[in-house]
Amino acid sequence: MAARDCPRSDGSHVVSEPHSRTVVVLAAGEGKRMKSSLPKVLHPLLGRTLVGHVLTAAGPLTAARTLVVVGHGADQVRDHLAAIAPEATAVLQAEQLGTGHAVRIALEAAPEVTGTVVVLNGDVPLLRPETVAELVAAHESEGAAATVLAAEVPDPTGLGRIVRDGAGRLEQIVEQRDATPVQLAVREINAGIYAFDAARLRDVLGKLSTDNDQGEEYLTDVFKMLVSAGEPVGVHLAGDHTETLGCNDRVELAALRRLLRDRVNERWMRAGVSLLDPETTWIDVTVALDRDAVVDQNTQLRGGSVVGSGAVVGPDVTLIDTVVGPGATILRSHAVGAEVGPDASVGPYAYLRPDARLAERSKVGTFVEVKNSELGAGAKVPHLSYVGDATIGARANIGAATIFVNYDGVNKHRTVVGEAAFVGCDTSLIAPVEVGAGAYVAAGSAISNDVPPGALGVTRAPQRNVEGWVARKRPDTASAAAAERAQRGTQGAPAPTSSASEGEAIHGTAASVGGTPGAGDTATE
Repeated sequence: MAARDCPRSDGSHVVSEPHSRTVVVLAAGEGKRMKSSLPKVLHPLLGRTLVGHVLTAAGPLTAARTLVVVGHGADQVRDHLAAIAPEATAVLQAEQLGTGHAVRIALEAAPEVTGTVVVLNGDVPLLRPETVAELVAAHESEGAAATVLAAEVPDPTGLGRIVRDGAGRLEQIVEQRDATPVQLAVREINAGIYAFDAARLRDVLGKLSTDNDQGEEYLTDVFKMLVSAGEPVGVHLAGDHTETLGCNDRVELAALRRLLRDRVNERWMRAGVSLLDPETTWIDVTVALDRDAVVDQNTQLRGGSVVGSGAVVGPDVTLIDTVVGPGATILRSHAVGAEVGPDASVGPYAYLRPDARLAERSKVGTFVEVKNSELGAGAKVPHLSYVGDATIGARANIGAATIFVNYDGVNKHRTVVGEAAFVGCDTSLIAPVEVGAGAYVAAGSAISNDVPPGALGVTRAPQRNVEGWVARKRPDTASAAAAERAQRGTQGAPAPTSSASEGEAIHGTAASVGGTPGAGDTATE
C-alpha cells in the first residue's frame, strides 16, 4: 500500500507507513500492591507470565519490532524476555513518570518507527489475539490518528473512563483520580490498549503536560489533544470485558487465574476432551490434549505437557512437561519431564522424574519412583521401588521393594535389566551392573556382579534358627505364650529348625520370586 500524507497539528506534513507495525509493551511498573520481590509482569498465570500472555496476544500482528519498556526489576524482565521473546527489545525507563513518558522513551529508542504503534499494558493477560487484531484493523481501515480499546464493565472503580460527546464521539479519557462525579458514573472504561499513527503520536507526545493529580505524563492525554486538533480518533469496544482486566494485587491475580482456567477448560471440552470436574482442573495455556482424552478431578497439567487420545489422567495428578501416549492411564501421581507410552499405566502414588521414559503397555505402580530410566514394552515395576539410571527390557518384571543403587556418593552409574528378566522382591541392584535377558534374581539379593542371560543371581547368607530364644529373652510376653501353645500343639506343629541343602535353597528361592522358573511374573504384581 502506498504511503500516506499525515498532517501535523501545526499544519506541517509527515509521511507515515500505515502497515508497518510496532508493538510497545508497558512493563516498567513496580506493582507495589503485589508485595513481591518479583516484578508484577513476571508473576505466572497458567503457563506464562503476565507479560508473556500480552506478548502472545500481540503475536499475530507480525510487528516489525516489539519494544518492552522496563523499569523496576529491569534485569529480571530482560532475562525473561531473552528466554521467551528474544526478538523483543527492552527499553529502560529509569524513572517512572507516567505512561506517556514510557511510550515517548520507547519511540526515542527506535526513531525509525513508522506506521501503526500498538501500545499494550503488560498486566492484561486475558487479552485475546483476535481482539488486538480487530483493534488494529479498525484503526488502520478508518485512517484514525488514535484508537482506544474500551469495555463496558459492571464496576469501573479505579479505571479510566471513556468520555464521549453528545454525538457519541470520544471527547477524552479521564483517570479515576481526575474524574468528576458525573464521569465516575460512566461504566465504559479505557482498557489501556491503543493503536496510534506513529507520526501523529510522536508529534503529540512531546507536548504532554504533568498538570494532573499524579504529576505524570498521561498517555491518555494524547487523545484529548488529538480531538482538540480535529484529528480522527476512534473507540473500539471489546466484546468481552474480562479480556481487559488487569491486576494490582494477588487477590486480583487469583481472580484472573480462575477466569483463564474457565476459558481454557471450556475450549478443551468443546474440542472433544472430557474434563470430569472443570473447577478443580487447571490446564496451562501451553498444554496440548487430543480428542477423547479424559482428565479427572484435582488435576494440574502444566508446561509443555501433552495428553494423547483416550488417555485417562487423574484424579489427583500433576503433570509438568510430560507426554502421555494414547490410551495410557495415570492415577494419583506426579510427573516431571517424563514420557508415558501408549496404553502404559502409572500409579497410584508414583513419581516420574525427568527422563523417565515408559514404553507401550509398561507399568509403574504404587509408591514407585523412576528417574532417568527407560522401561521397555510391557515391563513392570508394580510397587514400592526406586528405579534410577536404568534400562529395563521389554516384559521384564521388577519385584516389590527393589532398589536400583545408582549413586556411589560421587557419580551416578547405570543398571541394565534384560528382556523378560525377573527381579525378586527386596533386591538391590548395585550399579554398574547388568541382569541378562531371561535371567532371574532371587528375592532379598544384593547384586553387584552381572547375571548372565538365563541364570539365577542369588546372594544370601544361610538362615540360622536359635531355638528357645523367645522364652529366654522375652519371657512373659504374648509372643512367648503363643510359642508355648504352638509347641504344645494347640496351634499346629512348630516351625522346622533344620537348614535346607544348597539345592533346596535355590529351588525355594525360585519359588519366592515367582514360582518355578518360567512360571511367569504374577508373584509381585
